Amino acid sequence: MPVISMFFGIIILMRFNEHLPPHFHAKYQGYEATFTLDGELLKGDMPPKQRKLIAGWAVVHEEDLAADWEMCQAQLTPMKIEGVRF
Repeated sequence: MPVISMFFGIIILMRFNEHLPPHFHAKYQGYEATFTLDGELLKGDMPPKQRKLIAGWAVVHEEDLAADWEMCQAQLTPMKIEGVRF
């Protein structure tokens, strides 16, 4: 599962040839969750602070995430996406 971004200890991943709806996976200190490309939590658990960071990051990078989704569906290595910056 390719890592597409990392920020504040959060790892963002996307799997090849994954089921719909388009989504990405996030891991943080033993927590794992799945989010839509616009940052909505689909399943799993994430601490509130990290959940907000992930959701905000997804909104900013929704077009990049959609491009990476298409690449993964085509079995191509996705692009890296910049993490959260303050």
